[in-house]
Amino acid sequence: MMATQDRQNGPATTPQPPIQERFVLAAAWVIPMDPPGTVLTDHAVVVAEGRIAALLPTSEAQMRYPQPQWPWLIRPNHVALPGFVNAHTHAAMTLLRGVADDLPLERWLHEAIWPREQALVSPEFVYEGSWIAAAEMIAGGITTALDMYFFPDAAAQAFHEAGLRAMVGLVALEFPTPYANDADAYLEKGLAAWEKWRDTPLLSFALAPHAPYTVSDATFARIAALANELELPVHLHLNETANETPQSLAQFGVSPLERLARTGILETPQVIAAHGVHLDRDELVTLGKYGAALVHCPTSNMKLASGAADVTAWHAHGIIAALGSDGAASNNRLDLFWEMRHAALLAKLTQRDAAALPAATLLEMATLGGAKALGLADEIGSLTPGKSADLITVSFESFLTRPLFDPISHLVWVADREQVCDVWIAGVPKKRDHTLLLQKSNTQLAVFAEKWRQNHK
Repeated sequence: MMATQDRQNGPATTPQPPIQERFVLAAAWVIPMDPPGTVLTDHAVVVAEGRIAALLPTSEAQMRYPQPQWPWLIRPNHVALPGFVNAHTHAAMTLLRGVADDLPLERWLHEAIWPREQALVSPEFVYEGSWIAAAEMIAGGITTALDMYFFPDAAAQAFHEAGLRAMVGLVALEFPTPYANDADAYLEKGLAAWEKWRDTPLLSFALAPHAPYTVSDATFARIAALANELELPVHLHLNETANETPQSLAQFGVSPLERLARTGILETPQVIAAHGVHLDRDELVTLGKYGAALVHCPTSNMKLASGAADVTAWHAHGIIAALGSDGAASNNRLDLFWEMRHAALLAKLTQRDAAALPAATLLEMATLGGAKALGLADEIGSLTPGKSADLITVSFESFLTRPLFDPISHLVWVADREQVCDVWIAGVPKKRDHTLLLQKSNTQLAVFAEKWRQNHK
């Protein structure tokens, strides 16, 4: 359990694995995502002081960066690539994993999720659930996540301790929860968390009004003003289900997107909208015009029977496209291998086009696309010299991954998160040889989960 004093007095000093100030990673294949779709064979990634220092053929690296001055890590049957970006999740909902399967979204929320959150959610719940999520994501090669949940202070503490790069959403709603009583209180508490953690390495923030159907015009207008003043992105759910537009037309006389436009949300520094399943052509044109990002959550959308987003149309209208897992209560995994594969299958099935959403496009959405969506493309998303060393290796050693003709295809269609061998975030090793290097053990995290399972009524 996180100490109360830590939550009140600021970020606690957290032991981390020692930073390897410099090392050379040599892999059979390197996918730098610069430009997307490129595959380099027998190349080496040079890391110094937490950043990508160079990317060059292994033979040249051996001459320029010799041992023992430079520690070398050889991965002869592996692919190295940027870490994945999970552009939409509710991290602490790992503690609600599997409690409400086989329900549509409205019943899932009203009958199963919101009553449990009312009974259970607390700073301790969010801290422990977010720690589980951070470990799960790191284990699966996710090095950055955009979170939206209650008690962002507790979530920030967990992400900071785990060493996950995270954008923490400062959620806002109109109705009371254990976190806050009204929209003003949500924003006040969220901004206090932002002020406390804003200078912490690896952490950034977004204003996170939940959705048009749970947030008023007045609150949207205030959030738009704050986003422009503080230069923060805005993250929200948009048009996840077919009911949202008819309900908005009946209640407000305009669509959800028109409400966002008239309250100024679309003119904020960056809009990151999750789901976007039910958007027409004119709405896609509008989102493209404003440089908005849409986050595709195919597994959650299928599981809740929300529909299939037309991601090829997103691309056609110049919309930044990323991938998200959504929360573990509606998925039930935080796994971007899963999302890439499901996105591909869903697009091919619904469009009856085997060429829809090819593997290279999906890998870009999971890496550089996610970085662009979060406004972090200058820092992460590709193995470009000067960027942060957020990178992973995936093993293709097993016969289950052979023969291998195209490593990009294999990452989408063959590999699973269990094949993630190594993970670095800002040059700090978080997983090595399939073993997590985190402050909390598997046993500690399992105790967190079991404690909350026993609290469910």
